[in-house]
Amino acid sequence: MRISKHLLAAGALLALVASPAMAYEAGTWVLRAGVGTVAPDSDNLVLPDFPATGIISTVEVDDGTSLTLSGTYMFTPNWAFDILAAWPFSHDINLIVRDTVTPANSTSLKAAETDHLPPTFSLQYHFLPDADFQPYVGAGLNYTTFFSTDVTAETTNLLGVTSLDLDDSFGLALQIGADWTFDKNWLINFDFRYIDIETDATVSDGLTSAEIGTVAIDPFVYSINIGYRF
Repeated sequence: MRISKHLLAAGALLALVASPAMAYEAGTWVLRAGVGTVAPDSDNLVLPDFPATGIISTVEVDDGTSLTLSGTYMFTPNWAFDILAAWPFSHDINLIVRDTVTPANSTSLKAAETDHLPPTFSLQYHFLPDADFQPYVGAGLNYTTFFSTDVTAETTNLLGVTSLDLDDSFGLALQIGADWTFDKNWLINFDFRYIDIETDATVSDGLTSAEIGTVAIDPFVYSINIGYRF
């Protein structure tokens, strides 16, 4: 009898461990928090060239990593609305000067640094709402605002530029990702996005200002998160 009780208890424990995760249903909320990296495209802005000298100057924005937070509301088992938020991302902005005639004269400098917030609103489709591994795709709209933009002392000394202004951006956002549920409520999330971010850049020497062009950042955003659904 005692052995039977132990067998029943072990069977119940195995059944609990092997039981499928709770399916996504209409009204389910999923909250995720983790770490994300914004990886901008290269050669974000090519400045006016000087054919006679063979000099080509480009503006390049470095990667930035920060904390991310998202909330997803399932309004059917397959369809959901997702909001992405984050702690501000910080980026170095570099000026790359390439001398095609005398490559040894090529140089680069850290021209400025900026912070940005990229709230993104997406409509998602979840392919397997009843499975432990639940892939999804999404598309939506991104709004990016830049702030705390400062030029470096080297930029001011060499180029006479004292300030840099970056306009806010609206653009398309595409998304692919998956939730892996390891408990009734808890999950690990992997998320990959492409965001269309373009900002008009204006420089000033303290007396006059000039728009230097559109910085096409267009980053890929990678994140890994821990999630909780209820």
